[in-house]
Amino acid sequence: MKIILNKILILIVAATFLASCDKEELTVLNSNATTEVSVSASDVVLDKDAAGQDALTVSWTDPDFGYDAGAEYKIVFTAGEKSETVVAGTNLSKVFETVQLNKVLLKLGLKGGTPTEISVQIQVVLSIYHSLSSNSTSFTATAYEDKLDLSTIWGVVGSATVNGWDGPDMPFYTTNIADVLVAYVTLTNGFIKIRSNNSWTLNYGDTGFDGKLEEGGTDIPVTAGTYKLTFNLSTLTYSLEAYTWGLVGDATTNGWDGPDMPMMYDSFTDTWKAIVTFKAGNMKFRFNNDWGLNYGDTGADGSLENGGADIAVTAGNYLVVFDLKNLAYTITPINIWGVVGDAAPNGWDGPNVRFTLDFSKDDVWVINRITLVNGKIKFRTNDSWDLNYGDDGLNGTLEVGGADIPVTAGNYKIVLDFSNASAPTYTLTPL
Repeated sequence: MKIILNKILILIVAATFLASCDKEELTVLNSNATTEVSVSASDVVLDKDAAGQDALTVSWTDPDFGYDAGAEYKIVFTAGEKSETVVAGTNLSKVFETVQLNKVLLKLGLKGGTPTEISVQIQVVLSIYHSLSSNSTSFTATAYEDKLDLSTIWGVVGSATVNGWDGPDMPFYTTNIADVLVAYVTLTNGFIKIRSNNSWTLNYGDTGFDGKLEEGGTDIPVTAGTYKLTFNLSTLTYSLEAYTWGLVGDATTNGWDGPDMPMMYDSFTDTWKAIVTFKAGNMKFRFNNDWGLNYGDTGADGSLENGGADIAVTAGNYLVVFDLKNLAYTITPINIWGVVGDAAPNGWDGPNVRFTLDFSKDDVWVINRITLVNGKIKFRTNDSWDLNYGDDGLNGTLEVGGADIPVTAGNYKIVLDFSNASAPTYTLTPL
C-alpha cells in the first residue's frame, strides 16, 4: 500500500509541476501590435513591352504580437470604391512584375494610360478571431490596356437579329482599313438595318437593294445564316457574305461530316474562340463548313498549316482559341458554367444551359438571353454537382453549395462574375 501511495504522490507532484510550467510559459497576445506598409515607388507607369520586369515592391514591418504568431498577410489595393486583395503568405514583402500589377489595376477599373491614385493597406490574419490592419499608403499608377478595343458605335438591328428591332444591336468592329467596319452575325429570315449608338437617330437602310445605303432607307431583307457584314462609312456601301469558322472532326459533336462546332469572334484579342466538349479523337479548323479552306497542325507545335495534319485531343471541356492572323491556336482545359434548376429549360437533371465567356473581362461568364419559368435555379460546372453555387442570402453573392435561387418567369440576361474569387457574384437582368 505504501508503494501505491508513493506513486500517487509522484503523479500529483508531476502534474502540479507541469501546470506551473504552463502558467509560466503562457503567452498573451499583444493587443497593441502594429505594422507599417511602404511601397518602392510613388509613381508607376506600366509598359506592356516591359513584361516580366519588376514594377513595384510592397513591404511591411513584422508586428510584435508577443510571440511567434505565424501570421498570414494580404495586400489590399483600393481605387475609389473598388478593392482588390492579393494574398502574400507569411512573407514581409511582395514584388509585383509588370503584367501581374497591370492585372490588379485593371480589376480596380483603371483605364489604360490614365494616372490614378492607388491606396495600399496590409491585412494581418492570425486566425478567424484575430486580425489587424496597417496604415494606408498610396502611389500613382498608370496601367496599360492588355486587350484590343475594336469596338465602334455602330451596330446591326432588326427582326433577323437575336435581339429584334429593340436591340441591343449586334456590334460592328474596326478593321485595319480606315472607315471599313465589320460585324460577324448569325441571322434568321427577316430584315436588318445599320444604326449608331443603339438609337434610331441615325440609321441606314438600302432603298434600292443595290448595296448602297441611304439614311432612313428601306429595311434590308436577309435569309437565315451566319455572315460577315462589311460596312464602309466613307462610301455608304455594304456587303453580306457567308462567313464562319468552326471545329470539325471525330472529336467533335457532329464528326467529320459536320456541321462544324461554331467559333465566336473575340474583338478584344482579334481571335476566334469556342468553348467545347471534345471526345477523344482528332479535329481541325475549317471555313464555312467546307474543306476548301481548312487548317491542321503538321508538326504538332501549335502552328497551323492550310490542309495540315489532324490535331489530336483528349476527352474533356476546353477553351479553343484560333488566331487566324498568326496561324496559331491553343486548346486549354476549362470548367464550363451552366444554369440548372426547375426554372431552367432542362430541369434539375440538366444538361445545363451553358454560359459563354465575356471576352472583354477576366473570369466573367454570360448568357445573353434565357427563358426561365417560375421556380429555382443554381449554377454548376460541367453538368455535374461537384462544383455548384447558390445564394444563401439572396443578395447577389454566391456561395459554394449555397441555397437555390428563386426566379419568376421571363427572359433574362445572366452574368456570373468570378473576378473576385473569394466573393463571386451574379446578376439576373430581365429583358
